[in-house]
Amino acid sequence: MTEKIHPIVELLQQDQRYHIEAYQFVREALAYAQEILKMPAEEGQGEQHITGQQLCEAIRQYALEQYGYMAKTVLNSWGVFATGDFGEIVYNLIRIKHMKRSKSDRREDFDAVYDFGSAFEPVFEHSGSDEC
Repeated sequence: MTEKIHPIVELLQQDQRYHIEAYQFVREALAYAQEILKMPAEEGQGEQHITGQQLCEAIRQYALEQYGYMAKTVLNSWGVFATGDFGEIVYNLIRIKHMKRSKSDRREDFDAVYDFGSAFEPVFEHSGSDEC
């Protein structure tokens, strides 16, 4: 008797670039975008649809919320080094039917959305006083 392998396990065996945590995080970030950020649906879409660029921004915000200054380090430890990696993860999940895409979605929508070197850096605000 042949046991059926779970699609995510099979995916991880076929494409070893990303850790399972990266896939789970992208799915959580999608839910975060839909529920917390209340990202709007595109015109003409019956259900809420988030573009690649919107998902990348939601991932950035969610990563900073979850991991603070360590966000980039955590993502890098999962094999994620650029927004294009989010596109690879999303399209792997689409391939195994764990995510959906619209007709207008493209893998390239995730490329160079922001620079990883600066997107996860802390932002320090100047108080306006020059005193130390």
